[in-house]
Amino acid sequence: MSIFGWIVFGLITGFIASRIVNKRGEGCILNIVLGMVGALVGGFIFRQLTHFDAFHFNLTSMFIAIVGAIVVLLIYHALTGRRGLR
Repeated sequence: MSIFGWIVFGLITGFIASRIVNKRGEGCILNIVLGMVGALVGGFIFRQLTHFDAFHFNLTSMFIAIVGAIVVLLIYHALTGRRGLR
């Protein structure tokens, strides 16, 4: 996937995850970073649990990236003192 593809993928997954956790977005740049980090974290966790390579652009990867981004967002909120899940 190209850099532009990763940015779009990160924006979509980060936005969905931030809407799930705290009912509002975190901002465009933070959503992109959150989505990309979430995709990496979710992919790593999923690969360790199932030995399935989820680093492709499809619905399974999108779901795994959203779950990873939710985990990253909850950790981010715990470290910065923000409240999630309102």
